[in-house]
Amino acid sequence: MTELGNRLKEARLAKNLSLDDVQSITKIQKRYLIGIEEGNYSSMPGNFYVRAFIKQYSEALQLDPDEIFETYKNEIPAALNDDLPNQLSRVKTRKNISEGNSKIFDVLPKILIGIFIIGAASLLYYFLTHHVGSKSNQTANPGNEQVKFAKSAELEKAKTNTTDNAIKNSTAKNNNSAAMQDTGNTQAAVPSPQELTVVQSVGKNSSYELKNADKFVLKLVSKGKTWVNIKNGSGRSFFSGTLTTTGTSSQTVDFTKEDKAVIVVGNAIDTDIYVNDQKLEYAIAPTSVVSQNVTIQLVPKTK
Repeated sequence: MTELGNRLKEARLAKNLSLDDVQSITKIQKRYLIGIEEGNYSSMPGNFYVRAFIKQYSEALQLDPDEIFETYKNEIPAALNDDLPNQLSRVKTRKNISEGNSKIFDVLPKILIGIFIIGAASLLYYFLTHHVGSKSNQTANPGNEQVKFAKSAELEKAKTNTTDNAIKNSTAKNNNSAAMQDTGNTQAAVPSPQELTVVQSVGKNSSYELKNADKFVLKLVSKGKTWVNIKNGSGRSFFSGTLTTTGTSSQTVDFTKEDKAVIVVGNAIDTDIYVNDQKLEYAIAPTSVVSQNVTIQLVPKTK
């Protein structure tokens, strides 16, 4: 067992977590976790995955990955250019595509010329059928002008009546609106809904502000298996433990008498946080950072 593997194993046992627990949190297969603790990386698909798995394992145990990589850099394999063959194959593919496209470019001008000729012929046919036929109808029916004039006069009269009615309706609506506003001014103002906004997010730490709230109740719900710690601004822990769907799946804490809550989440992917029944949207994507620290500051309501 390497020094790195021994440190990870001790940190896991200190949190009372089994390899199955870590597998559930990180989604890394158990055989790879055993390989990391034993320093046996031969079963893993490549150096890139070795480093990625060590990073996720460290975050699940609330260890700093950068410090882990720096301290045990002699034990962790360096990332190599494993993708070089794929890059070369992509270059060859582009070259083949370019050679095939040259033939298409030779034929393309002929196709465009054919489309242009067909379009011009269609436009000429449309012009002849519509404009020539329209002139013939006007010559054959001179009496149509008188009919059109009569219809135009009727339309103008109808528009005038419609405009007068619209003005009357608009005046009535304005009067009703003014009356409703006067009535509304005598009623009490509707209270503003609570606001939960992101203030800052750096690394695995994110901060929020809670405004217009009459209470401050936190609820954590597990969708799988996760370790959580709920503290106030002074560091006092109200709950620390593992939430699972088969056991204790949720934990509710009333922070109404507190002004700040700090939530340490070991597996953000499988953990939902609710503030006064409003679901908190993680400022940092759980798929990117599994272990997160969430701070919520209560802003007192102004009277």
